[in-house]
Amino acid sequence: MSGTVEPALLPLPDRVAELLSDAKSPPRLAAHLRAVHDVAHQLVDWIERHCPGLYFDREAVLFGAATHDIGKSVHVPELSEPGSAHEEAGQTLLLGRGVSPELARFAATHASWTGSRVGLEDLLVSLADKIWKNKRIPDLEDLVVARLAEATGRKVWEEFIALDEVLSRIGDEADERLEFQASFPI
Repeated sequence: MSGTVEPALLPLPDRVAELLSDAKSPPRLAAHLRAVHDVAHQLVDWIERHCPGLYFDREAVLFGAATHDIGKSVHVPELSEPGSAHEEAGQTLLLGRGVSPELARFAATHASWTGSRVGLEDLLVSLADKIWKNKRIPDLEDLVVARLAEATGRKVWEEFIALDEVLSRIGDEADERLEFQASFPI
């Protein structure tokens, strides 16, 4: 969860490491969360540079990315096969350990970004959870582009090009992140 690794990934925050330890999370889950958290860092850093006037909760995005799949500690088979039981379980687990509803929500919202109450933070957690492995989801990216264009006043196509460039750069490193994750047991 911490320490120097290859590829160079930021360590998980101490609070998240404690939550994962308390939940007896499998090593592969911790590796996945570390990779997604690192990608989320890259995204929020880029947004802060690209849209300096855009308000969003940076720390919420980073916490959400670092904990979004914690429910897979309860539903371990979902580490290697499809499933959504981990979403509600993750939110419940986090709430039970004193995490605020505002932060615990990402465990439940990271796979559904079309709701009316989905904020930019939710979209960024979802985007980080896809782009870490270079999976491009046009509908999700369009929602992010629309929020950026609305905030900056730039044309949608300009924001699309800018976001596409950063997602392509992040996606280019996906093989190393996937190899890192796969090196840990389930």
